[in-house]
Amino acid sequence: MTDRPWLTAVVPAAGIGSRMGDTLPKQYLALGDQCILEHTLTRLLAHPAVERVVVALAPHDVWFETLPLAAEPRILRVQGGSERAYSVLNALMVVESEWVMVHDAARPCITVGDIDRLIEVAMQGEGAILGSQVRDTMKRTNAAGEIVATVEREALWHALTPQMFPTQTLRRALEEGLALGAQITDEASAMERAGYRPRMVEGRADNLKVTRPEDLALASLYLRQQDAH
Repeated sequence: MTDRPWLTAVVPAAGIGSRMGDTLPKQYLALGDQCILEHTLTRLLAHPAVERVVVALAPHDVWFETLPLAAEPRILRVQGGSERAYSVLNALMVVESEWVMVHDAARPCITVGDIDRLIEVAMQGEGAILGSQVRDTMKRTNAAGEIVATVEREALWHALTPQMFPTQTLRRALEEGLALGAQITDEASAMERAGYRPRMVEGRADNLKVTRPEDLALASLYLRQQDAH
């Protein structure tokens, strides 16, 4: 790609990641010689189109300031909220670029190539997100755990990050959705609710989100494989 835009990356990192079963928030768990969040931020900062990263941290966060990356001048910290949407909205208040990418703190394996493809597609329309096609048979269950339906998997995708949108458009979509009490599970859902149609960009299968203890070993493997190429 040529003529790259000036982008800001937003990383909501105020969660505690309770499913990991650890005393540390999951983004601070060790992954090789760095924590998960350090890998994530390093990958984002390595992309030539990303000129700033805004990290939304919990008010009681005492770990970020101990990281070597805390002194990186391209990283700006803001206070996160009780939910992801509030953290992202707080971060958007300080974003000056026309376009913004929002990326999960616990996705340390994002690649330059995936970001390149996302930027290219997003800027052709109303934004875009990375995703992976559903390949397994999908089932729906009732409250008792009984299977009640098999869901057609054609055209179904797992939503990944980064998700990229015009900054002010995303900000308004989040503000309106939150004001109405809408359930906002990711940035794309806020945009969809506001009437926009973000594009889907197929991303790499190794863009793993660390959510359970066993994911750490897999993320470590993916990072080593990526570094070897």
